[in-house]
Amino acid sequence: MIERYSTPEMAAIWTDEARMAAWLQVELAVCEAWARIGRIPEDALAEIKAKAAFDVDRVCEIEQVTQHDVIAFVSCVAENVGECSKYVHYGLTSSDVLDTGLALQLRAAGALLVEETVNLGRILQRRALEQRDTVMVGRTHGVHAEPITFGMVLGLWAFEVKRGLERLQRAIRQVSVGKISGAVGNYASVDPQVEQIAMSILDLGSAPISTQIVQRDRHAEFMAALALLATTIEKIALQVRHYQRTEVLEAEEYFAPGQKGSSAMPHKRNPIISERLCGQARIIRANMLAAFENVALWHERDISHSSAERIILPDSTILLHYMLKKACWLVDRLDIHPENMLANLEKSFGLIYSQRVLLTLIEAGMLRDDAYAVVQRSAMKAWEDKTSFKDLLKADGEVTARLSAGELDACFDPAYQLRNMGVIFDRVVALEW
Repeated sequence: MIERYSTPEMAAIWTDEARMAAWLQVELAVCEAWARIGRIPEDALAEIKAKAAFDVDRVCEIEQVTQHDVIAFVSCVAENVGECSKYVHYGLTSSDVLDTGLALQLRAAGALLVEETVNLGRILQRRALEQRDTVMVGRTHGVHAEPITFGMVLGLWAFEVKRGLERLQRAIRQVSVGKISGAVGNYASVDPQVEQIAMSILDLGSAPISTQIVQRDRHAEFMAALALLATTIEKIALQVRHYQRTEVLEAEEYFAPGQKGSSAMPHKRNPIISERLCGQARIIRANMLAAFENVALWHERDISHSSAERIILPDSTILLHYMLKKACWLVDRLDIHPENMLANLEKSFGLIYSQRVLLTLIEAGMLRDDAYAVVQRSAMKAWEDKTSFKDLLKADGEVTARLSAGELDACFDPAYQLRNMGVIFDRVVALEW
């Protein structure tokens, strides 16, 4: 089912053809390395490079007999190379090819993920600056708190995506590592120079010590970076779902002409993309758990990680690539309703200015505990009676003994809470991708 969400460029990385092409890159790099240290004749290397090829169907046919994919692949290549095939796979174990080839695939997949993460970050940054002065209520515990701007929300998301990008880039470096060190990592059948030269040709790092495999903490870190980025997308999507609730309606997904929201209710405009993204993030987090389980293997390796990786790595990169593209669409085309934001701001009867009143009373000489009690008394009455908080304060002798009507009015101007927005948006402007 995951193929439904794949883009052609990402899907191409995970085909059998691409996987075996990566294996062939590794085999040829190793042959080149052997030749450079004088173990393969130059004419033999030239013949290998000229003739080395594979056919996926033929590899699968051989594998039906061998029950071993790399042996089947090497046998297929040998059929094409002929006599000089004796130098192909010389001194190697299967995981030298598998893990180094996987590093090439993960690096390529990671590059596509980086590209889309940057796109998402730039869209968030642009929209944050567009909405820097769009006033709305901030919420804590889902309850009205104090005024903010919608640009601040978008900027917050942009910085989180930036951190996700940095984690992803670090994780790509961690998995862009191969090994050509033999069956238990001790270079028993291969010269360490071969690994060094081959990795240089492939532009990969070398594992400083390996077993039969590259250690799976690297792949777990990669999956953790993917899972965190997916979770950031979920965070954005979940907030959009809240904003689109009928009772809130401060922002909503773009609803295209001809789009239908419900087979039963023609009025429906549902946040289907946001809901989809929330569900898909759960898949990637679940796959991350399998990657962590793959770290602990028996001794110098067992094969329990391999079957899981053949699912979780393609599926997670394909799915996250899709999620990033959809998140770009969601944010770029998000319909924003400033008028509803202002209307919602007033729904709590002015209670969102309680802290400003509290601090103003303290500045006027009242003890904090006394000021808190006075402000809370009117605040609770305003909420229970659904009446103006400011009017109640103006009728309270303890308040008017300290503050004039003008001073109280000034407490209810959102500009005061938003006076430092310039500092925040200077940081948004400076954000580099």
